[in-house]
Amino acid sequence: MDEKPKKATQILIIFASVDGMTQRICESIARVLQQDQSSVTLVSVDEYDAEIADFDKVLIASSIRYGKHHSKITTFIQDNATLLNAKKSAFISVNLVARKVEKRTADTNPYVIKFLKNISWKPARVAVFAGKLDYPHYGFWDRIMIQLIMRLTKGPTDPKTVIEYTDWDQVDAFARSFSEW
Repeated sequence: MDEKPKKATQILIIFASVDGMTQRICESIARVLQQDQSSVTLVSVDEYDAEIADFDKVLIASSIRYGKHHSKITTFIQDNATLLNAKKSAFISVNLVARKVEKRTADTNPYVIKFLKNISWKPARVAVFAGKLDYPHYGFWDRIMIQLIMRLTKGPTDPKTVIEYTDWDQVDAFARSFSEW
């Protein structure tokens, strides 16, 4: 008696990225998932046109700018909360507060705590990853605002600073855990 080959897990990763770091993190996660024989659809929230119902698992990722997750991700979540709550679904927040190790959990990151309180989706898993600080890349006003925020949080303010705070081992561990789930 021949067994049917196992159907690949269909995974949707939808993201919003301002400066590209959230996209890089999602691409890294997608590679791990594909190595585990999952079928991955990786798409920006700006280009999303699929049906959540077609996927076994959904991963939503958003960067933060000025203390808020991307508005298009928030709208997407609110519009699809019922479907998301019925699926294996997870949320990733990418922010510079997470440069501090003690701020890399859903229970300790103030942006994630506030965000999750204000949406009706209850993701089964939440990950918080540190992003990248890249002052030379930012426009004038973004640089000024981010320097102000960094000054308030005791971070670097030198306009030449470029630091990638992302812990790629943490990203890989999350991807493996999400794959096995």
